[in-house]
Amino acid sequence: MAQNRLNKLELTWIGKYDEKPALEPRILIENPEYSYGKVETGTLPNGRAWNGNMLIHGDNLLALKSLEQDYAGCIKCIYIDPPYNTGSAFEHYDDNLEHSIWLDLMYQRLTCLRSLLSDNGFICCHIDDSEGHYLKTLMDEIFGRNNYLTTFYVRVRYADKTLKQDMDFHKEIEQIHIYRKCYGARPNKVEIPDSFDKFNWYFSEGKPSSSITLGGKHVDIFPKEQWTVEQRKGSSTGRKEIWATGTILDGNSSGRFFRDYLNGRYKTDGYGVLYKVYGIGDDRFEFRYFTGPQKQGATKGKYYQGVPTSLFEKKVLTKYTPINNFYDLASNFGNCRTEGGVEFRSGKKPEILISQILKYFSNPNDLVLDSFLGSGTTAAVAQKMGRRYIGIELGNHAYTHCYPRLKMVTDGTDQGGISKAQGWKGGSGFKFYELAPSLLNHDKYGNLVINKEYNADMLAAAMAKHEGFVYAPDSEVYWKQGRGAEKDYIFTTTQFLTVEALAQLHEQLAEDESLLICCTSFQPECRNRFANITLKKIPQMLLGRCEFDRNDYSLNIIDLPRMEEEEDCLDEDLAEENDANSTSSTDMQQTLF
Repeated sequence: MAQNRLNKLELTWIGKYDEKPALEPRILIENPEYSYGKVETGTLPNGRAWNGNMLIHGDNLLALKSLEQDYAGCIKCIYIDPPYNTGSAFEHYDDNLEHSIWLDLMYQRLTCLRSLLSDNGFICCHIDDSEGHYLKTLMDEIFGRNNYLTTFYVRVRYADKTLKQDMDFHKEIEQIHIYRKCYGARPNKVEIPDSFDKFNWYFSEGKPSSSITLGGKHVDIFPKEQWTVEQRKGSSTGRKEIWATGTILDGNSSGRFFRDYLNGRYKTDGYGVLYKVYGIGDDRFEFRYFTGPQKQGATKGKYYQGVPTSLFEKKVLTKYTPINNFYDLASNFGNCRTEGGVEFRSGKKPEILISQILKYFSNPNDLVLDSFLGSGTTAAVAQKMGRRYIGIELGNHAYTHCYPRLKMVTDGTDQGGISKAQGWKGGSGFKFYELAPSLLNHDKYGNLVINKEYNADMLAAAMAKHEGFVYAPDSEVYWKQGRGAEKDYIFTTTQFLTVEALAQLHEQLAEDESLLICCTSFQPECRNRFANITLKKIPQMLLGRCEFDRNDYSLNIIDLPRMEEEEDCLDEDLAEENDANSTSSTDMQQTLF
């Protein structure tokens, strides 16, 4: 194992290779008091049921583990904004234990997040330069360096913004590292209006001097006096002129054809020749025109491409441009403190930023996840943009910030942020979940026993999750509490199981059905009595599988406040200056959308 590590390019830290116990797969318990709105249900990409938008209160690592069974491979876009680990508490930053803890806990979370991403999904991780380079190296290892797409650079404050006087450098820029899950995942590029103006060349032909076969394609050759080309107003029936030089010669089928078969043919066919090549290209024509050099001393040629078949039937022509990787949102960051009706001083992100992330890396009805939800921005933006979402927050502001903010979004009373740009009037809703306590906890003697907080339904749901079953109690057959592959079922009970009770269950089983029974005790004669019934005893069956009775995997050791500004907030004079010297929030939204 050590030898393999020496052959792998990776980031190391204290404790990286220490053996760690598996995480407990907790169940989630809905808190109806904080669920709100008309929750839209449906089906997940893996075929399982989608029970509506989710707001989860609890440790985010345990919450991510709780989602793995049902949501693995289902999330299209993940945005996270973890604590930045500014290092301001560490005198010796590079080798300190706290830095290693940050890396270790981020590694665990990123590994879980990758398992939740769909194969065509993306993860966008917001960070500053305190840990940005370490984080990218970490993500290279987990997601693969070949799956790194880009880094967005975001201006978060003005150059003349007064900072604490003991700062040596003014921090204006933060980063968002963006990775795909697998090769082939493509973002939504920017679509802008286009026209047929460039398709403005029209050909007339006489008689070819000869017909030949080149590269398996039929080619008619027209001498100089047997063809003409005219430049007129562009249309869907015109052609676009393209020089067959440079990277074009390797970049598409026409360029490669010219490179391999027409380059230098003027020595045989003469100057000013037109080649009509059949069966090439993706436009509306069955052929494509190529020209060689037009006069002595010239060597370059051209080809003429028609409007691509995917576009020529469109009434309005569009084209795609690359996605920008720099966003000047200083004014938005400076004025988003109370956005969404909740004040959040430390690291709140403006809705316009999250809307850009979701626009490029998700589509309506896709599932979005934020496991460091903070004040609820990602969930609010997802709801306004018609995405499904899962938000996880450990802090008390799951109640004080996220819940009231999403309630306002649902009611349509939140008209800040991107609401007007989206034409948001309210709708949808969410369910609020608590992360369940540990299934097993220690008694006064140090033994792991079933947690007394678990009722019968909670225990049945937890055992189904531990055993890989989908918890779905049958309304008619009480012992069919969960289903596995095909006709496998699970039944959990705390009652003492007798031979007679087991026989009754067996009588109800069909020949092609099997049953796993999880119980606290049973008669010895029950063991191996029926081939299609398996017995396991709680809690013994669970011991050693994972770490029980631990509720905190948080990053609280390094959850430090970000760089504070000397002013308590943007004062009125500075706010007016910002408005005078920068694009307004509304104008910025119109520009970016």
